[in-house]
Amino acid sequence: MKIIDIITAEKPSLSFEVFPPKTSDSFDSIKKATEEIASLTPSYMSVTYGAGGGTSQHTVSIAENLQKNFSVPALAHLSCVSSTKDQISKQLDLLRSKGIDNILALRGDIPEGMSRDHLDYHYASELTEEIRQYGGFCIGGACYPESHPESPSSFQDIKYLKAKVEAGAEFLVTQMFFDNDVLYNFMYRIREAGIHVPVVAGIMPVVNPKSIKRICAMSGSALPQRFCRIVDKYGDNPKAMKQAGIAYATEQIIDLYANGINAVHIYSMNRPDVAAAIQSNISEIIK
Repeated sequence: MKIIDIITAEKPSLSFEVFPPKTSDSFDSIKKATEEIASLTPSYMSVTYGAGGGTSQHTVSIAENLQKNFSVPALAHLSCVSSTKDQISKQLDLLRSKGIDNILALRGDIPEGMSRDHLDYHYASELTEEIRQYGGFCIGGACYPESHPESPSSFQDIKYLKAKVEAGAEFLVTQMFFDNDVLYNFMYRIREAGIHVPVVAGIMPVVNPKSIKRICAMSGSALPQRFCRIVDKYGDNPKAMKQAGIAYATEQIIDLYANGINAVHIYSMNRPDVAAAIQSNISEIIK
């Protein structure tokens, strides 16, 4: 099933992101975690991609397993900046052969020491265009409500985002954010700029405060004072922080649905317990 059909349906959608293992040694344990999340029957699940042959070898395997054995539509991430055109072509062939119809087209991080001068791809819009020309895939793209960390301005960021949509992105998935007003302001600005594709709100439940500052630095996400006070108060108590983090994310999600954002994507960090808790908290809302 195409993701665009899921997120434009009248019923609110709730989906989860999972990531494949970095090494084959941990494949079984991570596969089990993804299967536990799939057993919750989410609207769909996305599977991240390790560029340059990192975890990419497992992305298709996990995505295929979710669809084949759990009937959960899979959204396979595909990043391009450290890949050749031949590698991308082969990955598209593999996805097609496994019946995976949905791709989240990403630039990816430029590996340290790699020269930009010899890259086959510089922007996600180039990959998006190539997938569109290949044909048959539903294509999503990433967007940054607080602007991409490398973007010189929010104006330029939206300009590049529009180019990505014009290249063939049928929907957008946001980077995580912790203040819903940030998303609402972003939605207004992109609509004014002529970007009218559906936007899926990406939410990260913070249950491990130790990693949050690093993640925010990489993503460009700001931490509102209300959220910081929660981390300051409960960050040293793992059980309390988990409960508070799930409650904070739940409150965000309910507010998003109430304000017309009908598609929410949870960055689950491969935590079935967190995914299940959030789904339980909004079970009547997404029924």
